[in-house]
Amino acid sequence: MAKLTFLGGIHPYDGKDLSKDKPIQDILPKGELVYPLSQHIGAPAKAIVAKGDRVLAGQKIAESGGFVSAPIYASVSGTVKTIEPRRVVTGDMIMSIVVENDGLYEDVGFYPAAPLEKLTKEEIIDIIRDAGIVGMGGAGFPTHAKLSPKDPDKIDYVIANCAECEPYLTSDYRRMLEEPEKLIGGLKIILKLFDNARGILAVEDNKPDCISLLKQLTKDEPGISVRALKTKYPQGGERQLIYATTGRKINSTMLPADVGCVVNNVDTIVAIYRAVTEGRPLMERIVTVTGDAVANPRNFRVKIGMSYREILDEAGGFKTTPEKIICGGPMMGFGMFDLNVPTTKTSTALLGLSKDDVSAMEPGPCINCGRCVEVCPGRVIPSRLADYAEHFDEEAFVANHGMECCECGCCSFICPAKRPLTQEIKSMRKIQLAKRKK
Repeated sequence: MAKLTFLGGIHPYDGKDLSKDKPIQDILPKGELVYPLSQHIGAPAKAIVAKGDRVLAGQKIAESGGFVSAPIYASVSGTVKTIEPRRVVTGDMIMSIVVENDGLYEDVGFYPAAPLEKLTKEEIIDIIRDAGIVGMGGAGFPTHAKLSPKDPDKIDYVIANCAECEPYLTSDYRRMLEEPEKLIGGLKIILKLFDNARGILAVEDNKPDCISLLKQLTKDEPGISVRALKTKYPQGGERQLIYATTGRKINSTMLPADVGCVVNNVDTIVAIYRAVTEGRPLMERIVTVTGDAVANPRNFRVKIGMSYREILDEAGGFKTTPEKIICGGPMMGFGMFDLNVPTTKTSTALLGLSKDDVSAMEPGPCINCGRCVEVCPGRVIPSRLADYAEHFDEEAFVANHGMECCECGCCSFICPAKRPLTQEIKSMRKIQLAKRKK
């Protein structure tokens, strides 16, 4: 049987052996915690605490700023030290609530609103919204909004994105192995919202142990299937995942709901399970700390707001001076210049590499080999779009489907001339998206 996949894609070194066999380790912060009010797509949250207030773990400290927004909760007990702009991983200064950790970790007490079987669809969505859950795979779209399509009856598939195609990252892999019941339980909760939907656990076939375990646990669940996807980057991209599992296509003007699909990643689904069945808001997540420059690569369960510096220290620090430090994975992550910044709901990984191969590259002229076209999952012509972007030819960029780029980085990876194709296209896409917002 043909493996489920998409056209295009690449096979970079995955680096997963560094951390995939390391069980999730719980760690506690020692210093202050910083909670940026903008940790998601949409309107920033609004602080509802003031300097000097004592807060408990699980206490709401910022309320939603609109429908496409999400509240924020303290992940430790302590005192609000200040509310001021603080630097985040992107380099931006974002208004943040700073809490001085008292080391007691006292919480508000967590209780489910009601047994799951007694909750209505509206009540489940309200719980997810009030828990502050957003897409934790990197995008950060408020989950309650994603689970509220115009016509829920037209949703045919709820897809759990278990692909984890980004090189080096293994947090979802460990979560699937160690807490599969929470993943499956969360998927079943989402399925309660859509009467006509079936569940799909979509896993790349380089994780045979996860596939076997999930199949065993869902063998008596006729509404849930496990699909083994061909291992290829970016198999976990939303468009690629939907096409590989259902054969349906979406473009940049569409949402997954437009083709009857809802997609959530592993950590998000587990957060839904904990919110509905335990009454716990989103306060923690799994972060992979890895790379050949890291002393002891592993996966940590961290309190949101904890400093990247503290997390790295728990991994033994750097064994060699890294030339490149990346927030996220090497394909879609971005370089970091300071580790004294907070983790957020969308933090996935800290990657330390001893060599910065990209900055050492000398870009040359395009040789018209067409390799960027072959690997592009968006089926556009990256070399041509990059030329339009370089010359600020916005009309030609849009006319040649530049907005269909998913910024996966495949073209830059494969280009023999070492042209920064993705970076050029990404810059022009930002300009176009800003104009659309206006």
